[in-house]
Amino acid sequence: MDIRIRPADPAEYEALGEITAQAYLRDGLLDYGEGDEYLPVLKDVAARAAAATVLVAVTGEQLLGGVTFVPSGGPVADIARPGEAEIRALAVAHEARGRGAGESLVRACIDRARDTEGCRAVVLSSQRSMHTAHRLYERLGFVRTPERDWNPVPHLDDITLLTYELTL
Repeated sequence: MDIRIRPADPAEYEALGEITAQAYLRDGLLDYGEGDEYLPVLKDVAARAAAATVLVAVTGEQLLGGVTFVPSGGPVADIARPGEAEIRALAVAHEARGRGAGESLVRACIDRARDTEGCRAVVLSSQRSMHTAHRLYERLGFVRTPERDWNPVPHLDDITLLTYELTL
């Protein structure tokens, strides 16, 4: 499959938001399903694009998925420290999975991080049940950083996010 990675066009924000939301919903990653308070955040690609770089994977005219690349902190970074880029909201449409889009998106973020002056690492957070994503990250050289694991919803003890880092 000929997958191309490029910055998202504003005309694609709504479709990418829906792909991202459906990826999380279909994989059972939102505790409250359609009523989960994180769902509107996942759908709001425009907000991420206003503060970071949103990349998409496409083949021909088909939108396969996307990711948010945060080059050096900023309002959409969760765990990045100075000198670190962060990957957020990686999602691939269900029907496009297993075809290399996710890996292509992560590799594009790594390449961007290498091209960012002063960037020495790429970091990300992941839910415990995202085993396929964990295998991808580890295959690309990311290592677990359990000392950085965190909980985005402190009043719920079971939502600890796992963290990974790739030293450049």
